[in-house]
Amino acid sequence: MKKSKRLRNLWYNLSPQQRFTVRRLYYLPSDLYEQFINKRHRYVPPKGYIYTGSPSNSKEYILQGLHQLELLKEDIDIKPDDSVLDIGSGIGRTAIALTTYLNEKGFYEGFDVVEKGVQWCNKKIKKDHSNFNFKYIPLFNDLYNENELEASEFKFPYPDNHFDKIFSFSVFTHMKIDEIQHYFSEIKRVLKPDGKAFSTFFVYDDNTEKQIANNEKFSFPYLYDGYRLMSNVVQSGNIAIHKEKLNEMLQNSNLELVSLTEGFWKNKENSLNEKEYQDIVVFK
Repeated sequence: MKKSKRLRNLWYNLSPQQRFTVRRLYYLPSDLYEQFINKRHRYVPPKGYIYTGSPSNSKEYILQGLHQLELLKEDIDIKPDDSVLDIGSGIGRTAIALTTYLNEKGFYEGFDVVEKGVQWCNKKIKKDHSNFNFKYIPLFNDLYNENELEASEFKFPYPDNHFDKIFSFSVFTHMKIDEIQHYFSEIKRVLKPDGKAFSTFFVYDDNTEKQIANNEKFSFPYLYDGYRLMSNVVQSGNIAIHKEKLNEMLQNSNLELVSLTEGFWKNKENSLNEKEYQDIVVFK
């Protein structure tokens, strides 16, 4: 077994709290240094606090958020006066970029299953921007927490037909298949009739299934009905969904696939030719 797989298996065998602690301690020296030289943007968390995506210095974190904003502008035509929902708002990566884009007529709602991320965003971002709001939802996710409330039973705390645009970055890659199906139904409920949704996934088809099942560094070896898992220990660790299964799930929630743009996760050599690591799925 390759070193990367051994490390990933070791990581998955830790409890969610242990993973947070290890990350915090690992990045503590660089976080203390950045604090000492005062090089951190006031909205950007320390590296050890960042539990989604790659930990970044302040400049890189801002650039990543701006890149995500450009994707939203390009793929779902997000407007400054839109009402937007960020599913899995994390610790503010996308929200920070939106603070410079949404105007006083627009508003942002985000929710996440990790309490410390929501607390950070409300303390830092909401404090300066009254049209931004972050909610903590104590849902169970074996990658991030040990709560009891199931995501498959969670009703989004928003009225019907409420949002112009809904988006999520690297959220449906860390959920179980029944939870994703339920979230699709909730997206359909709270999305305005003329609205659009943007999400990133790991999507495969018959031509790429063998490759992703056996990739030495990033594989999905465990086969289920229309999807594959990276780990059987932490089933929310990473999930890849067959393209036909994904389309079927969207249709089950009365949603329509608008576009699917492949990322470069299956072939990093093409990274210069693709705009995002994960696959981008737009639906309505």
